[in-house]
Amino acid sequence: MESNASEVALDLFPYLKVYKNGTLERIAGVEVVPPGLDPETNVLSKDIVIVPETGVSARIYRPNLISEDRKLPLVVYFHGGAFCVASPAFPPYHTSLNKLVAEANIIALSVDYRLVPEHPLPTAYEDSWVALQWIASHKNEDGNQEAWIKDYVGFEQVFLAGDSAGGNIAHHLALRIKESNLGQKLKILGIGMIHPYFWGTSPIGPELNDRSRKELVDKWWLYVCPTDKGCDDPLINPFVDGESADLAGLACDRILIIVAEKDILKGRGWLYYDKLVKSGWKGKAEIMETEGEDHVFHIFNPDCDNANRLTKRLASFFNQGKLPFQLKCQSEVLG
Repeated sequence: MESNASEVALDLFPYLKVYKNGTLERIAGVEVVPPGLDPETNVLSKDIVIVPETGVSARIYRPNLISEDRKLPLVVYFHGGAFCVASPAFPPYHTSLNKLVAEANIIALSVDYRLVPEHPLPTAYEDSWVALQWIASHKNEDGNQEAWIKDYVGFEQVFLAGDSAGGNIAHHLALRIKESNLGQKLKILGIGMIHPYFWGTSPIGPELNDRSRKELVDKWWLYVCPTDKGCDDPLINPFVDGESADLAGLACDRILIIVAEKDILKGRGWLYYDKLVKSGWKGKAEIMETEGEDHVFHIFNPDCDNANRLTKRLASFFNQGKLPFQLKCQSEVLG
């Protein structure tokens, strides 16, 4: 469509524009690539429908050569995009998941949750929750069954993972699952949060010295979640008023948080880690910082050395055996 700057009502750089006539133009995350066999990684993928009534779907990945005798970890992945752009079919995400599945030898399910503004929050969280319920249904062989999950997944090795907004979603699902009936059916072994999208009204860390980027991220959140709580809405700020007690209720044994040195969100990732290890949560918390890189660099530059290191770190995390339920802390910086 032709875009005339005078017609733009809201420019949500770099994601989308809203025009005065109500038209929405997504700028980022709009390209798609079909599933299939990736010749570079020898990973096979296909698209599946989870809830026909709402259209919630996913792209599922597995190694092309696989034995039913050995069950593999399942990683339920939630993509980023500030809740308003991208999908599992976006080429950088498809490439990233192919590489991760090949490196880790896992099954991965990338959830295609519905986006803002057509589907206001908390729709993305609810779609992701429904995907977990659907996965759990495979243990009882009821409902809509997917052969790749039924035949190849070890249900004692289920992980949640996501980058940016997807890391935020994984956090909220892990809080919700412990107090639900789903928590009796599906055990989450760990969570991998890559550059998680948490925020707040009061600046911290790198936000203190980068007012323009702080205002930009403020603008993103106020668009996708226009509530009176603003950037201190509990969906985006888990530590309103300094509270962190809820983290003790995270339904998993291990969490890996990955941050990037130049990312404006870095301070929020470190804050999450610090609050987590002090919260009384009885699991193993780890954090890794990549030097010289910015937000989701591994998605857009997947072949660089640091992206390869990040993928290998995640692969190691998803393949560690079940650990004793005790508090351990570990941090590392990679350059």
